Amino acid sequence: MSAPVLITSPTGGPDAEDLRRIGYRQELHRRLGWFSSFAAGFSFVSILTTVFQLFALGYSFGGPAFFWTWPLVFAGQLCVALVFAELAASWPLAGCIYQWSRRLAGEIVGWFAGWAMLIGYIVSVAAIGIALQAVLPAVWSGFQIIGSDSSVTSASGAANGILLGAVLIAVATVISAVGVRFMAVINGIGVSCEIIGVVLLLMLLFSHAERGPGVVTQTLNVSGNSPYIYAFLASTLMAAYVMYGFDSAAELSEETTEPRRVVPSAILRALLVSFVGGGFMIVAALMAAPSLTDGQLSAGGIAYVITSRLDSTLGRALLTVVAVSIVSACLAIQNSASRVMFSMARDGRLPGARLLARVHPQTGTPIVTGIAVGVLAIAVLLINLGNPAAFAAVTSTSVVIVYLAYLLVTGPALKARLRGRLPMTGPGGFSLGRWGLPVNLFAVVYGVAMMINIAWPRQAVYDPAGTSWVLQYSALLFVAGLVVVGLVVHRRLRNRAAPAAVNAVPAVAEA
Repeated sequence: MSAPVLITSPTGGPDAEDLRRIGYRQELHRRLGWFSSFAAGFSFVSILTTVFQLFALGYSFGGPAFFWTWPLVFAGQLCVALVFAELAASWPLAGCIYQWSRRLAGEIVGWFAGWAMLIGYIVSVAAIGIALQAVLPAVWSGFQIIGSDSSVTSASGAANGILLGAVLIAVATVISAVGVRFMAVINGIGVSCEIIGVVLLLMLLFSHAERGPGVVTQTLNVSGNSPYIYAFLASTLMAAYVMYGFDSAAELSEETTEPRRVVPSAILRALLVSFVGGGFMIVAALMAAPSLTDGQLSAGGIAYVITSRLDSTLGRALLTVVAVSIVSACLAIQNSASRVMFSMARDGRLPGARLLARVHPQTGTPIVTGIAVGVLAIAVLLINLGNPAAFAAVTSTSVVIVYLAYLLVTGPALKARLRGRLPMTGPGGFSLGRWGLPVNLFAVVYGVAMMINIAWPRQAVYDPAGTSWVLQYSALLFVAGLVVVGLVVHRRLRNRAAPAAVNAVPAVAEA
């Protein structure tokens, strides 16, 4: 894998002038090339981390045939990504979901899109931080600093996971503060390691195959007496939890050279490479698993396949690569969150906006927002102390929030398209052309359906131990809480005039 392409013109040039025409001054240093832009989206999805973690979730609900949820979710997210790519070519701005939504639907809808995205990102930082607990103690027992039980559901495992996650978030905060060039190098190394790790894992699993690829047609009667469609819909959560965050390439638009050309392709490449690599990982694990029916694949997932098929040295080597991928993913998610916070603060749309909107003149990074995201993510981590079930529920509901934010972009985009106000890309920019309407329509239908599917109060997902109705309905309660708190915050900010949304879709009433 080639090294990241870094550009050394931080604040001037035609891209800065283009940004000025949209209504903003170039403050962030513009030093990212095509690979760094792709790496931002790919490392957020981080298939080596997420597929590794969530394979058991999909398999436990749908059996081997859950594989088909992977292309199904990809088809929906591809339509979302295509809409985003077109918008990225029109408005290459940091805090893209917020900025696109406010230009398509006005200030109120745009603010709630940014608010939802920010909360979803912060919880995602905490979720990826706790993932280290499932990896590092297995690589070396010395990483189990607190107690001896490394299980995330145990008291000592939960506490140790908080410690490891907090250290990871702190390190990511420092890396982000140093500058976008350094961040891009670290992220590029992480992505290169992840791709190499995926290829190595596939070679090893396929070389230990027990059965052919036809295994993906088997259901193993996982649904019992109920129609299989119910089990299949539940198993889509695995793919839905994995395939989001590809838009993070657009979050760094103001730090990318030629963003109108580079960012759209980076969004699509990140999703496509993740789809191909993740799909092969699922098939390889199903083919190499010692047994499909003894319950261990449902409980242990890909980790069970690795430990049963590979020797301990190879297993630890792969887990080390997974740990590197987790670091890269944490860095990508935290950077995305800080850019959303910066973008909203720059418009005066958050409490403490003047402080949050500051950009360090030497590093060209919004250091304060990076610290704020890190502190808030560590606070979310603390939920895991004494109540890992609640933490699992919160991290699951964060995906619902992100899908809601996506819908607050694709929905207004469809409305604008039906009224003939999209696309707005200039000559040579990415455009869906005549395919824009059907692609956008499918993106909205998919977004609504998947958001309902994820938020559905399945006890097996949100409260498997059956301890509390609050956990079972946590997704709906979390969304309701997000809206209520958002209304309170927005009400306090209502007298602050945000800058005009330059180049907004015409005839959209502003709040």
